[in-house]
Amino acid sequence: MKPADLKKENDEQLKLSLAETEKHLFKLRFQSATDRLETPSEIRKAKQDIARIKTEQRRRELAAFAKLPDAELATMAALAEKGEAAPGKPIVGRRKPKRLIQRITKIQAERAAARKMPAAKGK
Repeated sequence: MKPADLKKENDEQLKLSLAETEKHLFKLRFQSATDRLETPSEIRKAKQDIARIKTEQRRRELAAFAKLPDAELATMAALAEKGEAAPGKPIVGRRKPKRLIQRITKIQAERAAARKMPAAKGK
């Protein structure tokens, strides 16, 4: 499966493709443990397909995150400072809140720079 093909699929199709590929990988691993595989490279190909699908899903997730309004980003940053994903729901992991704050700060800085650029061009 090529990345260009994955970009054409919608989110639901990606989710189904991921589930199907993971199921196929499980069968290949099971077959590898019990019998001999005709093509051992199939396991590597399945792993690569899973990685490609997950990469595309994450790219879309980050693109949607960047489209959030400033007020919502500020709320998310305040919650991340407390280590929460939502009020009363903790973020699992030590680095995730820091990464989320960094991502929000970067998006806000890019937006601020974009707002200043048209004003600078007018001078």
